[in-house]
Amino acid sequence: MNCQLTVDTVRYRYAKGHDAVAGLDLQMGSGILGLLGPNGAGKSTLMRVLATLTRPTSGRVLWNGVDIARQPDALRTQLGYLPQDFGVYPALSAREFLVYLAAVKGLPSSTSRARVDDCLALVGLADAADRRLGDFSGGMRQRVGIAQALLNDPKLLIFDEPTVGLDPEERLRFRQLITDLAADRLVILSTHIVSDVEASATALAVMSKGRLLFSGAPEPLLAQAHGHVWEWLVPEAQVAQARAQFTISNSLRRPDGVRLRVVGAHPPSTDAQASTPDLEDAYLWLLTRDGGR
Repeated sequence: MNCQLTVDTVRYRYAKGHDAVAGLDLQMGSGILGLLGPNGAGKSTLMRVLATLTRPTSGRVLWNGVDIARQPDALRTQLGYLPQDFGVYPALSAREFLVYLAAVKGLPSSTSRARVDDCLALVGLADAADRRLGDFSGGMRQRVGIAQALLNDPKLLIFDEPTVGLDPEERLRFRQLITDLAADRLVILSTHIVSDVEASATALAVMSKGRLLFSGAPEPLLAQAHGHVWEWLVPEAQVAQARAQFTISNSLRRPDGVRLRVVGAHPPSTDAQASTPDLEDAYLWLLTRDGGR
């Protein structure tokens, strides 16, 4: 089955005239699209438009050539969506909650329980299936949210800040899961955490202030940052001043001081050394050039 999503000059404007999404164009096929951007960039608004929950002010979204504003069911039957503010019914067990959502999604009752168990196993909750959701940790509830998005075996998966509340082990499990899922479907992963998409994304899109700053493979984004990343060893007492003055992508304490990774047009000091950019550096350089930081 095809997995082609086209965002054609999509704009979403609030009543007061502010553009949350300002005329975006994107073409997406099967694989993992990492949608990056700082908080307030418009990512969640775009995700709601793609999930048929919000109609764009102008422009259109096509799923395999069908306008989803005019025919939303063409996408909804093939959609799995985890919103940023996903909530649960605390009195229900994880299994009861997912069986209920399977019915809401229209899954046949004859197969829904087996599908629920499969999804709970995929997210590592098989042993906790009959525990009350009210007793779950935040990370466990987030995993329930991921499981509900998988119930109908969707061809389009949209995850909005899915690793919020997950510990490092859970983050790793999630990254492995979406890599496995993306073989024959489109996964859109919206996040402000670059490490969530660094190892798995086949394509990237970067938003800031409602606009699209970059779309494409990671390599061109990395190339843009070449020559604009520096490693600089400073005394610990100067770190706060350096953070106020420069864009710092990382820091590492050492016996002789703190080694900073600085992103900028020029070296922060004559003793700073050029460094090969990673994706976090490239993302920050793009935002810095745009005035987003």
